[in-house]
Amino acid sequence: MSRLIVISNRVAVPKKGASANQGGLAVALQSALREHGGLWFGWSGDTCETFDGTIHRAEGDGVNTATIDLEEQDIDEYYNGFANRTLWPLFHYRIDLTEFERDFEGGYQRVNGRFADTVMPLIEEPDLVWVHDYHLIPLGQMMRRRGMRNRIGFFLHTPWPPTRLLTALPSHRKLVDSLFAYDVVGFHTADWLDSFQHYVTSIMGGTVDGDIVSAGGRTIRAIVAPIGIDTAEFEAAALSAEANFARDRLYMSATGRSVLVGVDRLDYSKGLRERFLGYDRFLANHPDRRGLTSFLQIAPPSREKVDTYQEIRSDLDALSGRINGEYADIDWTPIRYVNHGYPREELAGIYRAAHIALVTPLRDGMNLVAKEYVAAQDPDDPGVLVLSVFAGAAAQMREAVLVNPYSAEEMADAIVTALSMPREERIRRWQALIEGVRREDVFWWCRLFLDTLEAAGE
Repeated sequence: MSRLIVISNRVAVPKKGASANQGGLAVALQSALREHGGLWFGWSGDTCETFDGTIHRAEGDGVNTATIDLEEQDIDEYYNGFANRTLWPLFHYRIDLTEFERDFEGGYQRVNGRFADTVMPLIEEPDLVWVHDYHLIPLGQMMRRRGMRNRIGFFLHTPWPPTRLLTALPSHRKLVDSLFAYDVVGFHTADWLDSFQHYVTSIMGGTVDGDIVSAGGRTIRAIVAPIGIDTAEFEAAALSAEANFARDRLYMSATGRSVLVGVDRLDYSKGLRERFLGYDRFLANHPDRRGLTSFLQIAPPSREKVDTYQEIRSDLDALSGRINGEYADIDWTPIRYVNHGYPREELAGIYRAAHIALVTPLRDGMNLVAKEYVAAQDPDDPGVLVLSVFAGAAAQMREAVLVNPYSAEEMADAIVTALSMPREERIRRWQALIEGVRREDVFWWCRLFLDTLEAAGE
């Protein structure tokens, strides 16, 4: 098998005991690289005074990495700017938060060019190249212009917005046109693929024949490939000593109450404000249940230099304080709101202790927390997954309690449904969910995409 070259914005350099704040994608890519061998290339997260292309190599836990530092201006314009103030809100249907600045796009193009210049000498002729996410959409085109002939795939981990939203981006045609430099483009769900195909046919005058998409004399394969987790690893983590300790801590602190848990990066797409308001409505509508539940929301901060995220944190601080002030008693606090992450083993124990997981984003490409929660459950007494219909995971996880996160009433009703669900029904739903999570895990996802990419060169 050819080596796998993974390219993403950030690289999680493997370090012993450093899994605390790694996201689901980082863990998934490490798993894929361990299975296939190769190299993970991207930004180190550090800055340099002047970009000179210096590469930092590291190896750990079976994964080889190569990273570069970026200038402050690069980070401001490429990462904080075009990636997170333009593409991220636009791709999550938040045009009201989208900022259109030429400097942002200039930085985006410049950094993608620097990625291309630096990574190409590391790539050998038979390697498969797999580019990830909205930060690096033009990278394939830039590598082609520099002479690369390898098979190159691209995977989008966010939603793909409807055509009418995407055309609000001044450079929308240029952005989509660059995707046709890849051999294979992957999306989590049929909804996101349909939106992409609609843009190609309605704006570019292209054609779609199954998974073959053509425009401007070029043809790619565009597929649905929903990402999974390393299910076996996470199930084992849920039985570890660290998980057992975290589970027991949560049990003891809940003092017999039913535990609800949410675990999300601090981001407006995750629907945390709406989740808090749904729990607030549950407490208001069911006074007899007050004091019988404990809601733990874990929300590590992210992108703290972007003003929108500072506003989210202030808003949630105030909202959780208001709810606790209204309903708390001398021996009960309705919401425990924690702004830091936990190691995966501890998270697995927290999931296992929770009677309900609230995974209720307003829009999400996939959401691996939903799958991790299912993998962590006790088969004899599983908890209930309450899942937003707007999460990509909802397409695979129909046995969850599906909810519209914009409706506080629906959220409150879903909590009651989950709390009242008989054990037999909980087991039935969980068995169906875990079967899918085990079958369509990260290795299945990796094989599906890479098999398609290898076939594209035949």
